[in-house]
Amino acid sequence: MPALAPSSPDHPAGPPPVVSFDDTAIAFATKGDAQMRKAHLLFSSLSQPWLVRFGIPLSAWLVRIGMPGLRLVVRHTVFEQFCGGESIQECDAAVEALGRFGVQSILDYSVEGEKSEESFEATARETIATIEWAASHPHIPFSVFKVTGVARFGLLEKLGASEALSADEQAEWDRVRERVLRICQRAHERGVRIFLDGEETWIQDVIDGLGEEMMARFNRERPLVYNTYQMYRTASLGNLRAALERANAKGYFLGAKLVRGAYMEKERLRAKELGYPDPIQPDKAATDADYDRAVGFCLEHLDRMALCAGTHNEASCQFLVQELARRGIAPNDPRVFFSQLYGMSDNISFNLAKAGYNVAKYLPYGPVKAVLPYLIRRAQENSAIAGQGGREVRFISRELQRRKQARALGPGQPTG
Repeated sequence: MPALAPSSPDHPAGPPPVVSFDDTAIAFATKGDAQMRKAHLLFSSLSQPWLVRFGIPLSAWLVRIGMPGLRLVVRHTVFEQFCGGESIQECDAAVEALGRFGVQSILDYSVEGEKSEESFEATARETIATIEWAASHPHIPFSVFKVTGVARFGLLEKLGASEALSADEQAEWDRVRERVLRICQRAHERGVRIFLDGEETWIQDVIDGLGEEMMARFNRERPLVYNTYQMYRTASLGNLRAALERANAKGYFLGAKLVRGAYMEKERLRAKELGYPDPIQPDKAATDADYDRAVGFCLEHLDRMALCAGTHNEASCQFLVQELARRGIAPNDPRVFFSQLYGMSDNISFNLAKAGYNVAKYLPYGPVKAVLPYLIRRAQENSAIAGQGGREVRFISRELQRRKQARALGPGQPTG
């Protein structure tokens, strides 16, 4: 298998760089004062556990049943903060705004929970539309989809449990594989890299199998299809190493997106209820350690793979920055990307981009009612992750204060 050519560092030898994530002028360069104040109010609200636990799900339910006016409220609050729009075309303004500051975008059709063949086909078509859009847009390097967007969860569960399928279920599974193949085929034809997102542990082996099947077919010349490894799982680091061994044995490149994970509470509860070993790391420190080990493993084998580090963790981002320098890998090496979610951790994304690193924001979109499950997860994440909502509030407050001081001092005066 041909190796990817090693890169040359774009910076002189010396101590490892440290990118500051504290420059709020860079972090919020795309946002006006009114947007900042609205975001401050939103993140302050999301820091209240009772509101996230009761208020957000209640609001989502009221939107679904069509309570007058509430959809508009959601549209101009949590949706506006975390989504690019209701259609690909509506996302273009956000893509351009990010792109002006070197931050790229990943269009993510975030409709979840569909169950019909018609909806699965519609999601496949929409995913292909994002590929077409990405192919003609300089600021969109990847597309992405969830296998549960094109397949029934219950079918994936049955496959994950190694249960025999009926004739109808086998036909259903064949249609799922055809959809995934169609998506990846178009990505290959258009030269657009594509992620298969990570999901629950008890269906992840099925998704891994699909991902590796697509890699074996389309990653012969370069990493184009990427699988996702959720490092809050105790098995993920071993799974990543084994996946590279299989890729090397079969002669294709491995694409790896590393995240911490999004289903911890659900995973622990299911393991307890069904009486099997908890698949989740014992604590955050163990997750962090495996995440950084996985980053190091990917960089060590960068001639055979590519890495997207999907993380809001500043320490892990600094670790990757320093490892790139230590190994003589250029900050803008196309095999290495950082990624964060739209509407979160702009202090990381924009400062990394300013320093010359490859950064892409996940930019979710879809009809407001259809993306409510995604919005609920984002709200819960900002409440549950230690300090996430509070961190956002602190950075926004700091930037608003900096702007106030800058106006008081007048043009051309330092603000600290």
